[in-house]
Amino acid sequence: FIMERKTHVKVNRKEIMLAKLRKSCSCTPQKLKNFVMDFFPVLRWLPKYQCKEYIWGDIMSGLVIGIILVPQAIAYSLLAGLKPIYSLYTSFFANIIYFLMGTSRHVSVGIFSLISLMVGQVVDRELLLAGFDLNDDAPPALGDGSLQNDSLSNTTAFNLTIAGINAECGKECYAIGIATALTFVAGVYQVLMGIFRLGFVSMYLSESVLDGFATGASLTILTAQVKYLIGIKIPRSQGHGMLVITWINIFRNISQANLCDVITSAICIVVLVTAKELGDRYKHKLKFPLPTELVVIVVATLVSHYGKLNEVYASSVSGAIPTGFIPPKVPQFNLMLRVAVDALPLALVSFVFTVSLSEMFAKKYAYTIRANQEMFAVGFCNIIPSFFHSFATSAALAKTLVKTSTGCQTQVSGVISAMVVLLVLLFLAPLFYSLQKCVLACIIIVSLRGALRKFRDVPARYHVNKVDTLVWVITMSASALVSTEIGLLVGIVFSMLCIVVRTQRPRTALLGQIQDTGFYEDDLEYENLSTVPKVKIFRFEAPLYYANKNYFLKSLYRLTNLDPNLEAARRKKCEKKEKQHLQKENHRTANGLGIGETTLQLVPKQIDFQALVVDCSSISFLDTTGVNTLKEILKDYKNLNISVLLACCNPSVIDSLKRGGYFGKDFGSMQEMLFYSIHNAVLFAKDQK
Repeated sequence: FIMERKTHVKVNRKEIMLAKLRKSCSCTPQKLKNFVMDFFPVLRWLPKYQCKEYIWGDIMSGLVIGIILVPQAIAYSLLAGLKPIYSLYTSFFANIIYFLMGTSRHVSVGIFSLISLMVGQVVDRELLLAGFDLNDDAPPALGDGSLQNDSLSNTTAFNLTIAGINAECGKECYAIGIATALTFVAGVYQVLMGIFRLGFVSMYLSESVLDGFATGASLTILTAQVKYLIGIKIPRSQGHGMLVITWINIFRNISQANLCDVITSAICIVVLVTAKELGDRYKHKLKFPLPTELVVIVVATLVSHYGKLNEVYASSVSGAIPTGFIPPKVPQFNLMLRVAVDALPLALVSFVFTVSLSEMFAKKYAYTIRANQEMFAVGFCNIIPSFFHSFATSAALAKTLVKTSTGCQTQVSGVISAMVVLLVLLFLAPLFYSLQKCVLACIIIVSLRGALRKFRDVPARYHVNKVDTLVWVITMSASALVSTEIGLLVGIVFSMLCIVVRTQRPRTALLGQIQDTGFYEDDLEYENLSTVPKVKIFRFEAPLYYANKNYFLKSLYRLTNLDPNLEAARRKKCEKKEKQHLQKENHRTANGLGIGETTLQLVPKQIDFQALVVDCSSISFLDTTGVNTLKEILKDYKNLNISVLLACCNPSVIDSLKRGGYFGKDFGSMQEMLFYSIHNAVLFAKDQK
């Protein structure tokens, strides 16, 4: 039987588009109010803030995150190749802006190791191209990083034009100029993606790609910090293969290791790892995480200051961190052009991590977020701070987990964290002058524990899905051994190729009948299935399109043990030979037995089925090549007196077959060619003569 399809009212898309355009272009007071409240979600939830219920949890989580942010911000400045003050600016402004524009109640937006690494790689490359020395211990530029003619440094001074005035810019100034330009362009990309609703792009970053990318980048981060751990002076490697080159330089210069830094690093790592492990083991008993990083930084700073480790043992220290705010400055347009390509992966990674974390915690705590608004929030967390000497930000999983575990209810906790950072910016920053860089490197390396533990999950991941494990390994290897940007691109392309290959060479099977039922399954996978006499049932588990057409035909011919083209050619050959023999016999005098024997030898082999049922339940769509392929097998098998029946087609496949003329012009034979279940098709085939 043929089910009657519903008649859909034809939609005038042009009218709908014009109506939407008119509606979106109209401006009423109510619409303006809704727009402002949607753009600043804080205006919706803050008036409904339940102070007695929420305030203590928000204050506690805000203080804890603020205490964690300060040492992390100072440490991650090493990754970004910038002074610690800029990391503190970044943490301050990101929390304030996300408080105003974010839709997640729990994520912690701010400085993030992976983003800092990506910024640092661009900064280092541009510093090299401008002629600066990447040696961290080169004499620092004086002042607060404003434009100046710096004759002290390893400085190659670099000309910049600001407000029509040519000025010379030292290394520190040029580095933050590159970082702010990169951050501004990344923010613009994110806002444009929000305007044009391009959030779907994040769907192409699978979990395996993101995990592999994060793990590969973590190896790069770890490698970049080793020189600080042991106190050796080696150039910061740039370009592809940075990880390998850095390790070669480390082993070449390991004899120059600073004993003071080595001992300090060993002590700090032991203390930090022990505290983390104890915190993980007793996290259900602790009301809030131990501020181990802050304690280590305070103690290490005091020891370094009073022990004069920099003067006596030449241990590298953080140096002067100015207080207050540097006057805002517009990012340089000529620098934006240099980093426009680099900003694209940065914008994508920043957005994907923020949205994925927002969705994860929204699901956990039963509320909803707006992904498009998150795109705007992250974009403006990059655009606005770029005017205030800040660099790119993202949500961070570790800080978000701490935030939720300490009672966070809303983004008011983010404001509290920003106030803690502000306190450091205004008053406490100079106290970190004597802090050793090896201590900061220890904090960074210990923070990578979660990403590096992914290696332990490889066997379990392989057991679940081998292809996803291969995607993880390829992405991780490319991110670590080539570069983070190339690694991300390789991961995306390779994961998409895996999908294409899966559809190009999908599973195929001949089905057998489950005894005494109307159900059919793979004859190779299940026991006790009975074959249907004179009927072959073929299943193809993928869309049928131009890339897998040949595989479809080869699999069909192999499983049915019949190539209709070869069989047709064989029959024509037999007929031709038979005619030749008959013509010869007409000219000879022979008995009837001889003729019979000759005829019997020329009869082609018998075919063991008279109907082919194609199970289309796994065929999600057909393109033109797919329709033509089905028409081709219909014609070829018909020449052998074998009927082809289609079963379990979805409506889009049926529509494609109709448009392609598979059922003829008037669809008159459709009910004899199309069936809504395999069993109906089998019963019909059995009834045929």
